[in-house]
Amino acid sequence: MSHTELSVFELVGGEPTFRALVDHFYARVEQDDVLRPLFPEDLELGKYWQYLFLMQYWGGPTQYAAERGHPRLRMRHAPFQIDAEARNHWVEHMLAAIDEVGIQEPARSMMRDYFERGASFMINHIVPDSSAGGE
Repeated sequence: MSHTELSVFELVGGEPTFRALVDHFYARVEQDDVLRPLFPEDLELGKYWQYLFLMQYWGGPTQYAAERGHPRLRMRHAPFQIDAEARNHWVEHMLAAIDEVGIQEPARSMMRDYFERGASFMINHIVPDSSAGGE
């Protein structure tokens, strides 16, 4: 990246935007009957890690790596049964948070694409299709 190109972190306005994004996302998770049971009772630590991770991923401070090491997202999510329904709810809330915060193009499309693909990668539980017949 040349010094004339801005990172997504810089394009969206830095730390305050990522703080708002995480706050909007978690406000939606708190009200979601599918996702809320997957999260701990106290959401503050998860909010903190997500905030640091997203800032670092999108070109901001590397405090996440300094405090927690490599993200290892699949490993960190392995204890939770994440199926397609949970993935879809997660994506819906994150994309809505992007819009609520007012993230503009080109960052908006880049972030939406990352979250849609990343959430699919987190699926670790397949719910059998009960409509397939059989006994």
